[in-house]
Amino acid sequence: MSHKALSSKEARYLTTPIYYLNGLPHLGHAYTTIITDFMTRFWRLAGHPTRFLTGTDEHGQKIAEAALKEKTDPQHFVDKMSESFKNMTAHVNAAADDFIRTTESRHTKAASAFWRTLQNNGFIYEDTYKGWYAIRDEAFYKEGDIKDGLAPTGAPVTWVEEPCFFFRLSAFQEKLLAFYKENPHFILPKERANEVIAWVKNGLSDLAISRTTCKWGIPVPGAEGHVMYVWIDALTNYINALGYPEPTENFQTFWPQARHVVGKDIVRFHAIYWPAFLMGAGLPLPKHIYVHGWWTVEGEKMSKSLGNVLAPSTLIETYDLDVLRYFVLREVPFGGDGDFSEKALKGRLNADLANDLGNLLQRVLGFIQKKIKVVPPNPKPNLFKAFYAWKEDLHAQLQTMVDGATPSRYLEHLWRGIALGNQFMDTLAPWALQKSDTQDDHDTMHSGLFQLLELLFEVALYLQPVMPETAQRMLAQLGYQGEPIPFDDRSFAITEGATLASPEPLFLKDDTLKNAG
Repeated sequence: MSHKALSSKEARYLTTPIYYLNGLPHLGHAYTTIITDFMTRFWRLAGHPTRFLTGTDEHGQKIAEAALKEKTDPQHFVDKMSESFKNMTAHVNAAADDFIRTTESRHTKAASAFWRTLQNNGFIYEDTYKGWYAIRDEAFYKEGDIKDGLAPTGAPVTWVEEPCFFFRLSAFQEKLLAFYKENPHFILPKERANEVIAWVKNGLSDLAISRTTCKWGIPVPGAEGHVMYVWIDALTNYINALGYPEPTENFQTFWPQARHVVGKDIVRFHAIYWPAFLMGAGLPLPKHIYVHGWWTVEGEKMSKSLGNVLAPSTLIETYDLDVLRYFVLREVPFGGDGDFSEKALKGRLNADLANDLGNLLQRVLGFIQKKIKVVPPNPKPNLFKAFYAWKEDLHAQLQTMVDGATPSRYLEHLWRGIALGNQFMDTLAPWALQKSDTQDDHDTMHSGLFQLLELLFEVALYLQPVMPETAQRMLAQLGYQGEPIPFDDRSFAITEGATLASPEPLFLKDDTLKNAG
């Protein structure tokens, strides 16, 4: 869709983390990508110039060790692994604008420029690092963080002594706390913000940002033998993809409106290190950092040893993609941990999708097709009062929910409209009114059905970011064929006398789900 007529609206820049290539994509990666895609699609359809970035993080000791196990070199290893994440992005129907890799020249050149800026600004110095390092986390930890030989994340640590460069993170403690106070919605949900603030108040030590014992990384400018610590390398991808260090139009338009979607395991890097790096480089900070929880499977943590790591491709072969997208967005409030179970997914499919939404569409369209043949007239325009009350501030409410990263509330609000439709269909009882001899009853029936079609259109419109293919099928059954409809584009409307196609079920119940049981 074109944004030319709506260019006065603020831009939106949505990013997933760049996924680390020490393993294949799983449900957690798919979840992050689906949430980011949902937000991106909403803002695009709301008329905001929007960019969506995803990609892969390809440097560090874990990558080098994984390549060694595969008996290949790191570059061949990341080339193969990165492709699996590109495929995952396509499999979950994510409409990304760009896919960045940290081994690309555009990234390595820009990361080097970012380093030099921090160095020229006096925030990088050389010293010797002595402390604990967790290869799994690619992170350094203080003595007080270590318990029974493990980092707070449970990762094993080793004692490291090596010359390295440090970033003066300690210089940013008060600046960060002031920024969090001035921008209370910078980190969402609030409980994650509280955690970050507590960490920073507890004191910030200068951060080791180079390695000499690991060779697989971006060389530190002017320092032979040093490679960049993976996080200062990786985090710059968000600006590098917009053309940094050049003041490109993309950078000037999108960077001030950046919104990062990340898992809770990497909140410290995004909410403390990254803002401090940006402050040190004299660059604007992101608008929001949205932090989501983890997924378990049937109550168990995903692990290779348990054999329960859910690959997105397998899930999509087993379950309809839009059903999966709906489930992960609706099942758990954003920020909390979620559990994937076949029973829960089937419950959502049967109750929310097949019974509530699919059945309403079938009942309304089926009755019209059988008894009236075309879209009926609307002689009583305000008959369905509850629908018009719900619709009045629908866009504003949903927009607030998207900006606040609450997709489950977004869907709950849409389903309130669907519940109103089902209640109204039962109360209207068009099958009884159709048998009446009075014109008033026929007018009531016609208007009620017309307004139910209007409700179904609104639902389909705002389902487009969540379930793109299902929404298109709904819109087609309501008489619209074409590209996704921007929310304020009312060139198509439910029109008296229009012919509707024969209704087709939107969803199959669980007993007909392929491979589901």
